[in-house]
Amino acid sequence: MVGEESREKIVYKPGIYERNGELIVIGDTYIERVASALASPTRLKILRYLMNHEADVGDVAKIVSQSKANASAQIRRLEEAGLLKTMYKPGQRGVKKICTTTIREIRIILSPPE
Repeated sequence: MVGEESREKIVYKPGIYERNGELIVIGDTYIERVASALASPTRLKILRYLMNHEADVGDVAKIVSQSKANASAQIRRLEEAGLLKTMYKPGQRGVKKICTTTIREIRIILSPPE
């Protein structure tokens, strides 16, 4: 019909899926992974910053007042949960690991329809 929005179908098999700024999480293992990543005030601070900025590991370390090693560990947890993405870009001295996110919402499906 004219004027009707087309809706994408949600895949209901266990996993972590990104769709238009929304993270869809299905299955106990994946829900635990995302919930664990979100359970840290430091990681939440990183996510909120990255919603509006790209940052390298050094920038993230400054934002959370931690060492680069600690910031890198926090970034890795967020990346494993599908909450942010990293890429490598040329820097002044080698390459830099750049972090970004497009996630604005998280939908956790506790019991997918059969």
